[in-house]
Amino acid sequence: MEEKEATKYFISLVISISSSCWMQLGKVPHPITGKIERDLEGAKLSVDMLEMLKEKTKGNLLADEQRVLETTISDLKLNYVDELKKPEEKPNAPDTGENQKDKEQK
Repeated sequence: MEEKEATKYFISLVISISSSCWMQLGKVPHPITGKIERDLEGAKLSVDMLEMLKEKTKGNLLADEQRVLETTISDLKLNYVDELKKPEEKPNAPDTGENQKDKEQK
């Protein structure tokens, strides 16, 4: 495989993992549902995979590959920490059909 082609594949892999992570962080909508969903455990796993990739490829990357990987990890980590500080969103209670006045009388 040519080095240029390998670089393209490597950067595509990094972008693929980071795209999933952005979605898991709730920063971009899910491409199929269009909904914003947070999965911080999944986001942490994605960041950990990129960190593992960085360790396993240490000394074998071109400058551009290294820059893309390090910048991506840094951006995702900052946003992950930001999301950890936010309160966990709780799903809305199911609508039982009662109006507010009926609830207050109970």
